[in-house]
Order: sequence, then structure tokens, then C-alpha cells
Amino acid sequence: MTAQPFQISVPDAVLDDLRERLRRTRFTTASDSAFWAAGVDPAYLRELVAYWADGYDWRAAETALNAYPHFVAQVGGRQVHFVHLRGRRPGGAPAPLPLVMTHGWPSSFVEMLKAAERLADPASHGGDPADAFDVVVPSLPGFLFSELPDGPFTRRGVAEIWHSLMTRTLGYRRFGAFGGDIGGGVTQWLGGLFPGEVAGVHVTSAVVTTDFSERPATPEEQAYLDHLAAYDETDLGYSEIMCTRPDTIAAALNDSPSGLLAWIADKYRDWTDCGDDLESKWDRDTLLTVATLYWATGTIGTSFRQYYDYGKNRPVPPIAVPAAVTLSHEPMTAHFPRSLAERIYSDLRHWSTPGRGGHFMAHEEPDQVAAELRAFFGPLRDRD
Repeated sequence: MTAQPFQISVPDAVLDDLRERLRRTRFTTASDSAFWAAGVDPAYLRELVAYWADGYDWRAAETALNAYPHFVAQVGGRQVHFVHLRGRRPGGAPAPLPLVMTHGWPSSFVEMLKAAERLADPASHGGDPADAFDVVVPSLPGFLFSELPDGPFTRRGVAEIWHSLMTRTLGYRRFGAFGGDIGGGVTQWLGGLFPGEVAGVHVTSAVVTTDFSERPATPEEQAYLDHLAAYDETDLGYSEIMCTRPDTIAAALNDSPSGLLAWIADKYRDWTDCGDDLESKWDRDTLLTVATLYWATGTIGTSFRQYYDYGKNRPVPPIAVPAAVTLSHEPMTAHFPRSLAERIYSDLRHWSTPGRGGHFMAHEEPDQVAAELRAFFGPLRDRD
């Protein structure tokens, strides 16, 4: 399971084909006069597609991405891609704490890079070099350069892969874990399954227990559950089709780059804490870098597997390792009560509601995420 260096290299033919398809896009008309009321605004999409075809420079983005240390390793017989940033620390300082950062959907390793830089090299960002982390940012199975598992995609299964990656491939005896969305579920499973190796878990979206039989929901908890159900009434369409007919929508998105971009951009705008201005948090080049990575690897369909297999997930077990929540300020979690988290975490040491940063918090608020991780993991570092 030795890790091998990896470079992103998209063939010219793939880029030429992408631009040709973009230039031949057939656009729709808006279904509602209210801006973005029925999904991606067609006029905005037209602008974004035009820039993707004739303004965006993938080769510059590829060069910037390849400045990071990328690797691939065979873990459980399947390829896992990851970025590995070694912590920069002064001589004589304790070894950096290893940290695995896990993204969600429709995201990628790109989400974590800005925060990862701050964590691996705090001195270059106004921090204490003694707070450095060794940061590992994997691509989830089925996303970009990581292969799907042989069996179902479950959060537990990914946690087992990550544990093997961190301990057997990279040789870390102890590490921390951070994530949101799917990555939050994976992070919690790491804490639940491997308390001997996991120093602590830090998430931005806490999982709701599915069992209220012994301890019924409190009024505050029930109010949140009702709020979540009401939100799902207006937002769940994308999820329902990916859970039940993923291959049908994947056939369209894998063939149409403008459709792929619309599918991704819709969730980025809705879930990002951007005040309805997507590009205030995701500039066009970064948004199109993510879209190009999905397009070039042809993995939008395999990224749906975790939705199709969602029913195979089991409730997260009680988590006894130190835990932290920095609550995402997105509609789904903005009013999440601490008591729901305390049903899962028996040692919840850090609870923060900063009121900013959405579904992709590590990208949206990298300074905030880095500071919260340093504060939580600081007392958990090995000092010998």
C-alpha cells in the first residue's frame, strides 16, 4: 500500500471536446420570473458556459493544483487519491498532529486546500508554527481520481479505508479527523470505530440520531426536525433522483458539460453562505476548476453512489473520543440544537456557532476553520 506521486494531466483532446460541447449548448428559458426560483438562472448559466468555453484557463488551474503534493495508493484493492501537506514546524518542536480532512458532495479535495495550507504552515498565515498539522485530503471513493469500493458506498466503509490509509499506508499511529456533509459522517465513524488511533473528531454538520425511542425529542429538537422536513420539501428533488434513478440523471450530466455545471452550481449557490451571490465565495475560476475535474474524470455518476447506497448506512455508534462541532450556517443546519449532538458525542468539548460559513465551510471560511481546528486539537496533541 505504498503511496505513489500523482500529477493531474487532462489530455488536450478532452479539453477540445469540452469546449466544442460548451459552444453548442442549447439553453433553456426560465420557469419563473423570480431570479433562481426554479433552479439555476439560465442567463447566469449562459455567461458561465461562455467563460468556460473561451475564457477559463484550465492549464493554469492544473498547474496550480499540481503545486500541491498529490499521491495515489491502493487501499483495500482500490485506488485512493489524496493531497498530503507535511506540517512545517521549527526545529525541536513536537511533531505535527496528522489530520484527515474529508469533503462532501458535490465537492472535491479543492474545498479543503485553503484551510489545509493554513494548518500545515501556520507561520506563513500569522500563526504559531508549533501548531502545524500534517494534513491529508483524500478524494472520496468514486470522486475524481479515487475508485469506488468493491461493495456499497457507506460512511462506515469510507472510514475503514481512511483508517487504513492513515495508519498502514502513511504510518501514523494517531490522527485527528475533520469533515462536513458526507465527510462529517465519515469523520464520526472514524471516531466511533477507532478510538485508539483517532485523537478527536471535528465536524461542521452533526448527524441526527435516528432512535428517539428511549429519549423522545425535546421541543427544541422537534422544532429543528420539523424545520429540516420543511426545508427538504423545497430542496430534496436533486437527492430523490440520485437516490432512486442515479444512472438516468448521470447519463445526461456525463454527456452535457453545461448540464453538469448547472447541477453543481445550483447546490453551490443554495448551500454556500453567500447571501445569494455565489461568486462572493466561489470565484468563477474555482467553480469551473471543480466542474472541469468532474468532467475530465467522468465521475459525476459515481459520485451519486453514496446517495443510491444511502439506505445501507447504519446509525452512527456513540462516539467517546473528544468531539467538536463548528456548525455550518446553511439552511439545513443553521438551527441545529446542541442537545442533538450530545446524543451522539459523550465528550463534546467544543461547540461553536459562528454564524458564517456554509456547506463548504473550509473553502468559504478557511481562516475560521483553521482557527477552530487549532483550538480544538491543541490540547489533544502529543507533547512528548
